[in-house]
Amino acid sequence: MSRQRVAIDVGGTFTDVCVFDEDDHDVRVTKVPSTPDDPMRAVLDGVARGRIDLSRVSLFSHGTTVATNALITRSFRPAAMVTTRGFRDVIEIRDGTRDDLWDAYADVAPPYIRRRDRFEVPERIDHAGRVVSPLDEVAARDLARLLRRRGAHTVAVCFVNSYANPAHEIRMREILEQELPGASVSTSAEILPEIFEHGRFTTTVANAVLAPLVSGYVGRLADELRAGGYTEDLLLLHSGGGSMTPRTVERYPVRLAASGIAAGAIAARHVAAQCGFADAIGLDMGGTSTDLSLVHGGTLRMTKEWSVEFGHPIIFPSIEVLTIGAGGGSIAHIDDAGSLRNGPQSAGADPGPACYDGGGELATNSDANMYLGRLGDSLAGGAKQLRRDLAEKALRTTVADPLGLDVDRAAEAVLEVANANMADAVRLISIRRGYDPREFALIAFGGAGGLHGADIARELNIPTVIVPPNPGVTSALGCLLVDIRHDLSAMFGGRADEIDIVDFEDAFGGLEEEAAARMTAEGVAEADVVLQRTVSMRYLGQWRSLQVDCGRGPGALDEAVERFHEQHEREHAFRRDDTPVEIYQLGLTVIGTTPKPSFPPRPPVDGEPVPDRRRPVHFSGSGWVDTAVYDRTALQAGHTFDGPAVVEQLDSTTLVPPGCRAEVDEWLNIRIRIAGGTR
Repeated sequence: MSRQRVAIDVGGTFTDVCVFDEDDHDVRVTKVPSTPDDPMRAVLDGVARGRIDLSRVSLFSHGTTVATNALITRSFRPAAMVTTRGFRDVIEIRDGTRDDLWDAYADVAPPYIRRRDRFEVPERIDHAGRVVSPLDEVAARDLARLLRRRGAHTVAVCFVNSYANPAHEIRMREILEQELPGASVSTSAEILPEIFEHGRFTTTVANAVLAPLVSGYVGRLADELRAGGYTEDLLLLHSGGGSMTPRTVERYPVRLAASGIAAGAIAARHVAAQCGFADAIGLDMGGTSTDLSLVHGGTLRMTKEWSVEFGHPIIFPSIEVLTIGAGGGSIAHIDDAGSLRNGPQSAGADPGPACYDGGGELATNSDANMYLGRLGDSLAGGAKQLRRDLAEKALRTTVADPLGLDVDRAAEAVLEVANANMADAVRLISIRRGYDPREFALIAFGGAGGLHGADIARELNIPTVIVPPNPGVTSALGCLLVDIRHDLSAMFGGRADEIDIVDFEDAFGGLEEEAAARMTAEGVAEADVVLQRTVSMRYLGQWRSLQVDCGRGPGALDEAVERFHEQHEREHAFRRDDTPVEIYQLGLTVIGTTPKPSFPPRPPVDGEPVPDRRRPVHFSGSGWVDTAVYDRTALQAGHTFDGPAVVEQLDSTTLVPPGCRAEVDEWLNIRIRIAGGTR
């Protein structure tokens, strides 16, 4: 019997299942409703619906929203924080930044640990790691006993300069574990040994509050899979674009935040590389939001600082993904100034868009697409029937009549605003970073990405749109394409031209020893381990730094300095070659490679496909046009056809506007060549 690899991505509305057969390279997909009260039920439902025999599964990879949703909803057990005397309020004072620079009255979400649960102990270590005041062990033990009486089971230990010397945090942890048997303790020196206390404290606090919830979820799921016959490690996708085993998740649960978002970005990179594009923009448009990612030179852009809620940064390397409130369910509305807006409010799954006939009365993007004929009268293979009369009613009452428009123009306007919002977001991750989107391909996926991809590309003069074979479950496919990965860092200061290269190599050597220990714990063979060095640099006197790749051997540091100058010029439009460059931090990414599914190309056929049917579809500038509708399952490699056309399938719909040409490549991606542009 053939072996299978399974990936399951849990989303807010649906849980996507992707099954790859190792023998015939066939991919099967299915979707089941998510179960927010217990996400594991949806995972097991997906296994059952997909008819997966766990005894035949060689790899089970899982992207989950458990950690993200817990931070958003604050649905975690109460936790305590222990910090240096005088630093109790660091996570509440924050760093002075604002989400909206012009709104002085906007409140930031409160810290994950309340002030009444944050405690101080006497201790102090200076910036160089020297002990100024020893840890008061009597006070520390008294505090531990107080926490025991309060029933604390989760504690974050955050001492101000522990990145330079973790001795006091280690001792505090020992005391807590003695007085609080079975408690989960996270120390900032272990979680994030970096200088700035605000980011280090907030990351450690997030790790602490997630530990019991995430560890419990992962442990229960691993047990259920084992009971079903699965014998390998469960792999969980983390925000950095790699995966972890349950053993590592227990130590670093915060890394699972943004897990599912990373899967889509990884899949976009894979599709771009498959099609021969080193530069691509991923557009993952679902029911509530759109996630945008950027691939340059075959590498996804990464960020060191991000957050689930503004004001509480998580300082772990993460794939840079920009999320905006634009999805199929995003609601069109008129603002106080009489202008048409789109999102971020969403109809969600309940009641859903008006055309779903679930009680929704407000116009959404799905209603506009359905009214204009771009969506058919059913979704998910007929599982969901759509009503055009309800879409028309919602558009008329909430958009057309208030603005004095006919319904056709109102529906057009709704989609134009949504597309403008997404095009602006693309500009933020490309032009603002020094990249020209005209030199990129647009990978459009998610349930609604194929409907909007061509119009967004035309707005930005992007020449090619690529729609993967299964757009609605592409994020789940991304879970099959990741390796085991950890990101380590260490502070290392000094001018690049004055660095002692022996000290430099010794510092990297310490990180590499820790990396080897982690790979051994994950069960990765030494031959499968890959190490990648980075150095964070800045011009002397700057505060913010840029991370660049760093090789090995003579000249590696000089080459890294030149990369820094080039990256600084690209992102900030200037470089200062005569200004000394300062090293701020060392980074090491350790990757344990795992087997990847291979997708052999399909032999091309000649000719054009035969439409399944035809229907009127409305296009801006062309009005209602008799349009060919194709069944995606009937399209074969080599097929080409001209727009206007609609391609329907179980998990998504793709729109090819007039003047565009579509071709099906050897991997069954639809490539849309965009004609013309708005500017």
